[in-house]
Amino acid sequence: MILQKIIIKKILYATDLSESALHAFSYAVSLAGLYNAGITILHVLDEEPKLDNKILGYVSLSKWEEIKKRHEEDARTALIGKTSGQAFIGDVLNQFCNDAEKNLEEQKFDIDEIIVTRGHPVEQILTQAKEKAIDLIVMGTHGSGTLTDAMLGSTARRVLRRSTVPVIVIRLPAE
Repeated sequence: MILQKIIIKKILYATDLSESALHAFSYAVSLAGLYNAGITILHVLDEEPKLDNKILGYVSLSKWEEIKKRHEEDARTALIGKTSGQAFIGDVLNQFCNDAEKNLEEQKFDIDEIIVTRGHPVEQILTQAKEKAIDLIVMGTHGSGTLTDAMLGSTARRVLRRSTVPVIVIRLPAE
């Protein structure tokens, strides 16, 4: 048997801005350094139709769209890190990138793109992976428990099942 050479040039790091996603970022950075790959960061603002229906009883459609647009801009700003202290998430990601660069001096990494979009997280992750010709998806999982995962089905589980490219799912380590 001849093993094929694995080439990874584009990594999609999908984040929900949780602690487990931040932990998974260290794996994306490490792999990007090892393979000299670029990282695309993706954050999806979940558009849940049930929530829209509930909210529309309280505010008008135009007001609700304005609120969602503002949330999208806040998330984008937080990920890019251009905030004035209100959104600490951007600072955390920037600091994490700086720390990763210092800790992995021999393994440089590049952030190719930061995407903040709306939609169903699984669909958006798979769509972006295809559109950007991604070689590997890296994402975290909350690992809330086998029964919960089996009953609810996590985003990571659904991406794993449907992805045409390899997916690395990182669990937050036990404390």
